Amino acid sequence: MKKKAIVITDNIIDTNFAKTAHGLIRGSDRFEIVAVIDEKYAGIDAGEFLDGNHRNIPILATVSEAISIHTDIEFLIIGVATLGGVLSDSLLQVIRTAIPLKLTIVNGLHHLLENQSDIVALAKKHQVNLIDIRKPKELEELHFWTQEVFKINVPIIAVLGMDCAIGKRTVTRLLCNDLEKVNLKAEIIYTGQTGWMQGSKYGFIFDATRNDFVSGELVHAMLTCWKNETPDVLLLEGQSSLRNPSGPCGLELIISGNAKQVILVHAPARRYFDDDESWGEIPSVESEIDIIKKFGATVIGIALNTKGLNNKETLAIKKVLEESLNIPVVNPLDEGMQRIVSVIKF
Repeated sequence: MKKKAIVITDNIIDTNFAKTAHGLIRGSDRFEIVAVIDEKYAGIDAGEFLDGNHRNIPILATVSEAISIHTDIEFLIIGVATLGGVLSDSLLQVIRTAIPLKLTIVNGLHHLLENQSDIVALAKKHQVNLIDIRKPKELEELHFWTQEVFKINVPIIAVLGMDCAIGKRTVTRLLCNDLEKVNLKAEIIYTGQTGWMQGSKYGFIFDATRNDFVSGELVHAMLTCWKNETPDVLLLEGQSSLRNPSGPCGLELIISGNAKQVILVHAPARRYFDDDESWGEIPSVESEIDIIKKFGATVIGIALNTKGLNNKETLAIKKVLEESLNIPVVNPLDEGMQRIVSVIKF
């Protein structure tokens, strides 16, 4: 059974920094999310706030309020990904109030709870566990790349994006669901903390892994999954983007992970990397597809992030892209991923 959990968002649920919370609101196979704590938007259903779909997950002002409604909550999850992965003073204060309530704390930030001496002492006093998902593995636990990846004989599909926080993980999960609807067993290789929180069994935390071992950890997860689960399709969750200057990545999935097919997530209304003009303009989809092709993979479909677009604008952009690229372009939250499923090469 899934364990009941609440998610805290430090009053920034309305920003891309709360993408962990957004993913958990949409679904998790590991936790049952029963409330989100965000004083700014208290009183609204989190699903309706996120995408208009009621999910019976209230946004509440305090942890105590959540506990008064659900006495069997076991976990408190930090649902934000701050710049630099910093634990803010306000997050730490909420954690201090939650530990005496016997809640296990799940932290996906770079700043580890185990390095906060007062938090550690408080957790020990109340016999509460602290889970730091981004705690780097010990050297002896890490794996180096192996050519065994070339033995995997099922389609390997990388879900990449034109920028950070653009919907790669959500698209990966929707694709997995739609593959299963046509009786194809799909497995996700997660590469970020939210993928683990959502219950994916195989993967690693990309940005908590020593650079020399990123390719090896990726391939180790892929091989373990392939041998244990015998999937029909392997889906690789991308991180950042090929050309985001704050942390370019993604080619590892193509080169080291041998992904020959790519789904590209594109947000037409987003002009600059991380919505910051000083970071530079996001290049064209056509140029991204060309780069991917030069590295040996093919973009088989485009998934649109339609934030900032109305329905008319979305339809117009879809039409233009499909005519120019000659591949399916979908609005995954509204229409799913079936059209892209139909073009996967086996």
